[in-house]
Amino acid sequence: MYKIINCWSLILVSIKSAKKRTIQSEKRRQYNASNRSMMRTLLRKVHTAIALKDNEAAQNAFYVMQKIIDRKASNGLLHKNKASRYKSIINAKINTLLQNSNNKNNNNN
Repeated sequence: MYKIINCWSLILVSIKSAKKRTIQSEKRRQYNASNRSMMRTLLRKVHTAIALKDNEAAQNAFYVMQKIIDRKASNGLLHKNKASRYKSIINAKINTLLQNSNNKNNNNN
């Protein structure tokens, strides 16, 4: 009667459509959790590069993060406004980092 998908989900329903819906919901939950984790990791990489004041690494990480976030926003994993907010905030930080590094280079010359 019981079928264990994983430690989080135990199918207790007897109606066939409810069983199917439970299984599909669990698969979708795992997929979403994996993608949210990937997005957080990408955000962390960009923030780390910014904190280390590494212009090139920050720009490369931002480029990768931007593509992934746009794709996930179009798939509905996060709201498009939230995706835009993430990109805007990080882009502003990168621009500030670039300006600061350009000012240091100009002061040294």
